[in-house]
Amino acid sequence: MGDKSLHSKVSRGVSRRGFIAGTGSILGAAALTVNVTPAHAEPATTTAPGPIESGARVPVLVIGTGYGGSVAALRLAQAGVPVHMAEMGMAWDTPGSDGKIFANTTRPDYRSYWLRTRTKAPLSNFLGFPIDKDVPRYTGILDAEEMGGIIVYQGRGVGGGSLVNGGMAVTPKRQNFAAVLPSVDAEEMYRTYYPRANAGLGVGLIDPAWFETVDCYQFARVGRKHAQRSGFPFVFVPDVYDWDYMKQEVAGTVPKSAVDGEILYGNNAGKKSLQQTYLAAARATGKVTISPLHRVTTVSPSDGGGYTVVMEQLSTSGDVLATKTVTAGRVFFAAGSVGTSKLLVRLKATGALPNLNDEVGRGWGDNGNVMCGRANHMWDPTGKVQASIPCGGIDNWDAGGAFAEVAPLPTGIETYASFYLSITKNPNRARFSWNAAAGKVELDWQTAWKQPSIDMAKTIFDKINAKEGTIYRTDLFGTNKVWGDHLTYHPLGGAVLDKATDNYGRLHGHPGLYVIDGALIPGNTSVNPFVTITALAERNIEKIIATDL
Repeated sequence: MGDKSLHSKVSRGVSRRGFIAGTGSILGAAALTVNVTPAHAEPATTTAPGPIESGARVPVLVIGTGYGGSVAALRLAQAGVPVHMAEMGMAWDTPGSDGKIFANTTRPDYRSYWLRTRTKAPLSNFLGFPIDKDVPRYTGILDAEEMGGIIVYQGRGVGGGSLVNGGMAVTPKRQNFAAVLPSVDAEEMYRTYYPRANAGLGVGLIDPAWFETVDCYQFARVGRKHAQRSGFPFVFVPDVYDWDYMKQEVAGTVPKSAVDGEILYGNNAGKKSLQQTYLAAARATGKVTISPLHRVTTVSPSDGGGYTVVMEQLSTSGDVLATKTVTAGRVFFAAGSVGTSKLLVRLKATGALPNLNDEVGRGWGDNGNVMCGRANHMWDPTGKVQASIPCGGIDNWDAGGAFAEVAPLPTGIETYASFYLSITKNPNRARFSWNAAAGKVELDWQTAWKQPSIDMAKTIFDKINAKEGTIYRTDLFGTNKVWGDHLTYHPLGGAVLDKATDNYGRLHGHPGLYVIDGALIPGNTSVNPFVTITALAERNIEKIIATDL
């Protein structure tokens, strides 16, 4: 893994150990390539008009500004179609009193959580002490939505999940793709759309030679050593972080971001979120406008054609400032797996979109997410300073049904701990349904459904612990609790492709309505999902532009 040409190989979309996209050239899609702006720049601002006005008529409304919605907006705009995007979260383009846009992972404040009065960190305890604290209620960046026995972490703001994830831009192994999206042609995805997505997202790979010596990845080298001594492959995985910027962080020549632990509540410099890639390119067309802090509540057929869309403009405390009604020729649902699924289920049940089929709300999964930590020996320190951006993982998918991200614990102190987020082949799927009495959408996920994920993760970590003579940490997720089985970072499904929609995301029963986000993917991608969401959106929007517009 010491090949210094890996950066150029990734940029050409060449496969390495099956995890990097494609066999075709990204440059072959030059006409559709996004120019990536410098990652260390401030999040892109817009000179577009203010929020959408009530009574407006737009050719296309996109609900949400995450991966699928950003792809749709850019490609539609490039095709000459004006697009308006409604985003429930904030724009995240204005620094706070500390001069930074985003709060630090170890110092959460009002910016950190979506309309909560107390933080809800994935790790609830550390060394026996609870770590959550009270915060002012604010339209912060991370939503810890509790439903059906699971906490679903979602990004809130212009850029969606790209604002808060670790940026691991992993393409599934080709042999696993049929289980991810069985109705999609794998050849065209790996030849065209995965390379296009990787180019648009600005995907790159850590310099392996630098990795071997830099202090902030000592934790990953320890994780690699333990994996390999137990016979598991360790693979470098691509990311959307600007690795040259991180080198400068380590050298002390630029403001620290990843090296200062920034990740969970946003990254102030270095990470190429959608604000710097697809959305920046979309805004540059002059045909895309965005209304932050606008929550869509109703979509229904309009008497004059198209769709009537009702949305609420929110204050930063979550109050409704105004209710607006607009008309859209076409509507793309891109509010994320949970947001899109909940909205569609409610619209069908309440009669706003009565012709949606019974597949709406079905096929939801957690991408098999489960977390754990291991207590290493004193001779295996993982480092006081840990870069918040993961760069590698342990692959036991074929033999044990698990792919484990070697994750950081950027606490600023030596923990002697190895920490992991596993993605597993969990077969359990949940359904969103309408509770008329309560007036809300509910999810029937059960905590017990995480047991297959635990069993699959144990195929890796039981073996490593036995080999190293180590034990699981029991202080990270509560008192004497080994497994973080209460959460997911990767919600998928709820409006599954070729079931709730046709094979390109057109919703059955209502022409002009589309799903273009992670709700299309039935519950599991075998790796971190956002490259697949992006690539599928590239495939679908190309077809929609060619045939529907």
